[in-house]
Amino acid sequence: MRVKFYKVLLKKRFPLVISRGVRGDSHNLFISFEKDGFIGWGEAAPGKNEKAETVEEMQDQLAAFLEQGIDPNNIELLNQKAKQIGIAPCAYAALDIALWDWKAKKAQLPLNQLLDIPRPTVPTSLTLGIIPPDQVKERIQQMLHNSSAKALKIKLGSPRGVEADQQMFNQVVESTQKLQLKIRVDANGGWSTKEAIYMMKWLADRGVEYIEQPLHQGNESELKYLYPNRPLPIYIDESLRYADDVCKWANYIDGVNIKLMKCGGITEAIEIIKMAKKFHLKTMIGCMSESSVSIAAAAAISGEIDQVDLDSHYNLAPDPAKGTQLCNGVTLADFVPGHGGTLKSEYHA
Repeated sequence: MRVKFYKVLLKKRFPLVISRGVRGDSHNLFISFEKDGFIGWGEAAPGKNEKAETVEEMQDQLAAFLEQGIDPNNIELLNQKAKQIGIAPCAYAALDIALWDWKAKKAQLPLNQLLDIPRPTVPTSLTLGIIPPDQVKERIQQMLHNSSAKALKIKLGSPRGVEADQQMFNQVVESTQKLQLKIRVDANGGWSTKEAIYMMKWLADRGVEYIEQPLHQGNESELKYLYPNRPLPIYIDESLRYADDVCKWANYIDGVNIKLMKCGGITEAIEIIKMAKKFHLKTMIGCMSESSVSIAAAAAISGEIDQVDLDSHYNLAPDPAKGTQLCNGVTLADFVPGHGGTLKSEYHA
C-alpha cells in the first residue's frame, strides 16, 4: 500500500462571493492510494467550517490516521473511526473518495454500478455569486458560453440587505428571459427570520424553485416559523453535516444539501441519503472549491439525488483534474472503472 499527497493551486475564473465573504483561488490536497496494482484518487478542499483551513493541516491529519494502519476493504468502519477520532471531514473526504475509487477499479466497475446507483439524469445548477446588478448580464453570458446548462443558482443574503438582493435578482431575471433557465436561490444563512419570510414569498412570486439555507447556522430553531406556510421548499446546507443531524431538523425542512467535503466523503453521504429518505426528505448534492476528482465522486452518487449543484470545476482556469463532462446540462463522470476523476499528469509527474 502506498499513499502520496499533492498540493495543487485551483485558480478560479471568477471569485465566488457569498453572504459570509469571498472565495478566490485556493490550494486543494489530492491523494493517490495504490494497492494491488490499482490507484484510487481523492481530493480535499480545506475550509474553516470543515475544521481544517490549510492543505498542510489536512495532510498531517491524514498521515497520522494512515500510520495507525487501515484496511481498505472496510471503508465503512474506517469512516466511523475517522469520525470518532475527530479528523476534519474535508480532510477525510480525500481518503474516503480515493478508497472507493480504488475499490471500484479493483472490481472493474464504475463506482455508481458498484454502489448500485443509476447514472445521473438531473441537470446541475451553475452558481452565480453575489455581484453588483450592472455586472450580472456580462457574467451570465460568460458563464453560459458554449454551455448546455439548464439551471442557475443565485447567491443572495447580501451584507447590503434584501434590497440589494432584489436588485441583483431582478437583473438576473432580465438577463435570462430568453434562456428558459430554472432559477434557485441560496442565501447561505444571510437573512434574519423576518427577512427570510419576506424574501421567500417575494422569490416564490418570481418563479424560484427552492430556497437553500435561509437562516444562519445556529438559528435552526427559527425554521419552525418559516416552515408551516412556506411558499418555497426549504433545503438546509450549513445546518447539516452528518447523517445523525437529519433528525434534528426533519420536521421543519423539505430537503438537505450533502457535500462530500462537509460530511467526510462518499460513505457518510450515502448514510445521509438513507436518513433523508427515512424522514421523507428531498436530497441535494453540492460542492465547495473542488476539481473534477471530487466532482466525479459526487456525480457517481448523484443518480438518486433530487437536486444537483456540481459545478465548481466549471469555474476553474484550468481544472487540474479530468474525468467529468457536462452533457445536456447534467454533470457526468466518465463511464470507466472507478469514480472517473484523476489528477492530470502534469500536476503529479
